[in-house]
Amino acid sequence: MALFKKILVANRGEIACRVLRSVKRLGITSVAVYHAEDRHAPHVALADEAIRLEGKVPSGAYLDGGQIIAAARASGAEAVHPGYGFLSENAGFAASVEAAGLTFIGPEPETIRLMGDKIRSREFAARHGIPIAPSATEDDAPETFPARAAAIGFPLLIKASAGGGGKGMKIVRSAAEFAENAALARSEAGRYFGDARLFAERLVERPRHIEVQILGDGAGGVVHLFERECSLQRRYQKIIEEAPAPNLAAGLREEICAAAVRLATAARYRNAGTVEFVLGADGLFYFLEMNTRLQVEHPVTELITGIDLVEEQIRIAAGLGLSFAQGQIEQSGSAIECRICAEEPDRDFRPATGRIAVLEPPSGEGIRFDSGIGAGQAITPAFDSLLAKLIAHGPTRAEAAARLGHALEEMVLLGVPTNLDYLLHLVRHEAFLAGRLHTGFITQHAGDLGPPAAASPIAIAALFAAALGDKIFRDLAFGVPEPHATIGRWRN
Repeated sequence: MALFKKILVANRGEIACRVLRSVKRLGITSVAVYHAEDRHAPHVALADEAIRLEGKVPSGAYLDGGQIIAAARASGAEAVHPGYGFLSENAGFAASVEAAGLTFIGPEPETIRLMGDKIRSREFAARHGIPIAPSATEDDAPETFPARAAAIGFPLLIKASAGGGGKGMKIVRSAAEFAENAALARSEAGRYFGDARLFAERLVERPRHIEVQILGDGAGGVVHLFERECSLQRRYQKIIEEAPAPNLAAGLREEICAAAVRLATAARYRNAGTVEFVLGADGLFYFLEMNTRLQVEHPVTELITGIDLVEEQIRIAAGLGLSFAQGQIEQSGSAIECRICAEEPDRDFRPATGRIAVLEPPSGEGIRFDSGIGAGQAITPAFDSLLAKLIAHGPTRAEAAARLGHALEEMVLLGVPTNLDYLLHLVRHEAFLAGRLHTGFITQHAGDLGPPAAASPIAIAALFAAALGDKIFRDLAFGVPEPHATIGRWRN
């Protein structure tokens, strides 16, 4: 059995570029898809072939499974890699890809359905000995739901079965708050996910968010590639991730990784996936969910193991199985990733737009920059604000953090507001460097993470010099747009 000859990447931006690089390195012909708004995007230029998707709304084009499958068949692609986001966890799309005679580079559709339903996945985890937080499900008996939830003890977390990203999620600290918050969560869940089912579970205050990267061959063979720490979050969105998790006892690490493997083995999981847990200060951990796709933060795992996860995804999808046994996987050093977003931290992280005038990524030992942007590219409200990921690897966590800090200082990205300064504050914060992490870290230290001090005149001058030395920036700043350039100086 051999690898595929041609793969279509059903995504855009940073993750499309990331997948395309591995596809090309393996000698496989690559196909990109794009909306007209992305016609000059880096992922289009990187692919061997590119097919345009039609749609009035740019994001809607990338969510049009029928159009993407038609593009794959027209191009002669044998497989489709969904990346993350968009259709990556859409069981219907995965089934349609397979029905079209193509290979979906991901789990079986039924596995996606199972793990995408928080109630079903929790029940599945509990049946296989994976710890879950004490909980009550509304559907079991709606009329007694408030009483059964209250019996667990407050504070509680009401969650939507189909939820994600903090939507359909409410904290309840007393019985008096329950009915109103349940109604709000139910309404939000129905509006965002078309599924209003709820459950309530014990709230673990200021937990750590620990996740385990796994690979499965679909026949019961599963390995883990160790854990990641993803506790630095703002509004339930991860900001900084790292591997391995700092200050985690070896025995507890082994328990968490073993639980992830047990869950994936029971599901006869195929391809790459991530099992997520919350870890309390008391050392007890509980299953949170399983993401049936490649995670945004996968580079930190790649850097500490030396394993290309996209290559492994492709090998497994091609029927070649796992490349290694658990005992052959080793970890080396520490890696930390930060998400660079187009947003304005001093304006409550409002998403930002603009045109990238200058992009000069940092380089150096242990530095990796994953992006899908380039100078001259317009950043619009049509897509998520994530622009790129900056990752540093070092022999120790302290060295990885130092390298990441220097890289953030060196990076030049002009033309659109970003969170670069905010990230620098985070990675140099005393509590971060000490590894005192939990999901309330951002709130706890908000006062220390405010706007940075004004840049020195020398730094400002250096920035202007760098900008003026860049041709694309000069053209954008001083060039005369058409048709005026053709008309000449005599114009209204």
